[in-house]
Amino acid sequence: MRLILPIVGAAATVLAWWLAVRVFNVQPYVMPSPQAVASALADQRGYLADAGLTTLEETLAGFALTVLGGVLLGGVLSMSRWVEQALSPVLVALNSVPKLALSPMLLVWFGIGASPKIVMVVLVCFFPVVLSTITGLTSTPAELVEMAESLCGSWWQTFVKIRLKAALPQMFLGFKTAMPLAVIGATIAEIFAANNGLGFIIQSPTPDKGTVFAAIVVLSVMSIVLYYLVVLLERLMLPWVRHTVG
Repeated sequence: MRLILPIVGAAATVLAWWLAVRVFNVQPYVMPSPQAVASALADQRGYLADAGLTTLEETLAGFALTVLGGVLLGGVLSMSRWVEQALSPVLVALNSVPKLALSPMLLVWFGIGASPKIVMVVLVCFFPVVLSTITGLTSTPAELVEMAESLCGSWWQTFVKIRLKAALPQMFLGFKTAMPLAVIGATIAEIFAANNGLGFIIQSPTPDKGTVFAAIVVLSVMSIVLYYLVVLLERLMLPWVRHTVG
C-alpha cells in the first residue's frame, strides 16, 4: 500500500489536470496538457537531464554545507544560553530577509557560476537545521543526563552518547524540512541568473510551455526523491524511533 497509494494520488492529480484543461478549454500557452508535458519530457530528455544534474549538484552541495554548518552552530548555541540569546535575533533577521533580494549581490560577489546558487541554498535552508539542532540538544530528558552523571560520565561522553543521540530525531526533522527548501533555493538562484539548470529553463522566454512544465515536473520528482532519501537515512540511523513513539 505504501507504493500503491502514492501512485494512485499521482494518477488522480494528472487526471484532474487533464480534465481541467479539457473542460475549461485552457490554451497551451497558459497551461499545457499532460500529453504535451509528457511529449516534452520524451523529446527534451537529454536537455532536461543535463539541466537537472546541474540543479541537483547545486542542491546537494548547498545542503551538505547547511548540515555541516547548521549542526556545528546549533551545537555551539545549545551549550551557552548567553551565546544563544546574543545570536538568535541575528539568525531570525537573516532568515526573514527575502532571499530573492540578495540574488543581485550574490551575483556580484560570486559571479554567474555555481557558487551563488550554493550560497542561496544555504541561506534558504540554514535556519531550520540550526533551530532543530538547538531544540534537540536542549531537550534531552533530564533523567538520562543524571544517569550519565551518576556513572561518572565525562562531558564529552554525555554529549555524544546521550545528548546527541537524543537530539537526532529532532535534527532529522530539520533535515527533512531543509531538503525541499534546498531545491527551491537552487531554483530561485537559477531563475535570477544562470546559463543552465532547471530554473534557467523555467524562466527562459520560450513559447514551448510544455518544456517549462516538464522542467517543473523534473524538479518535483527530484524533491520527492531527495526527501525520501533523507527519510530512509533517518530510518537506517534511528531504528529505535519508530518503536518508541506513538
